Amino acid sequence: MDTTAGIYADNQTVNPDNRHDLIVENLKEVYDPEISVNVYDLGLIYNVNIIDTTCDIIMSLTSAFCPSADDIVNDVRFATLAVKGIDNVTVNVVFDPTWGPELMSDDAKLILGIE
Repeated sequence: MDTTAGIYADNQTVNPDNRHDLIVENLKEVYDPEISVNVYDLGLIYNVNIIDTTCDIIMSLTSAFCPSADDIVNDVRFATLAVKGIDNVTVNVVFDPTWGPELMSDDAKLILGIE
């Protein structure tokens, strides 16, 4: 059964063991509008911690002056809340450690032409 058909799919097969994977899949649908790469592959998501029905996310931005910061954080929150079994989300934006291209996935580096 496809558990992620489309953005924030409603047909998720959820058990406590796969919520993290579903959150990650949803986060891969959240894009930095200035870079057109998703926040997960950009390496902006530092930690996803689930306790019961609460998810705490620690993330960064490519810049402290990102004009889309509020939109990106809200999209991360909504993408996480879309997973069945998650009722509360806290998104903490940090700048230590500083984000850099070394945190990006190989796919993101390929898309952006970074070696």
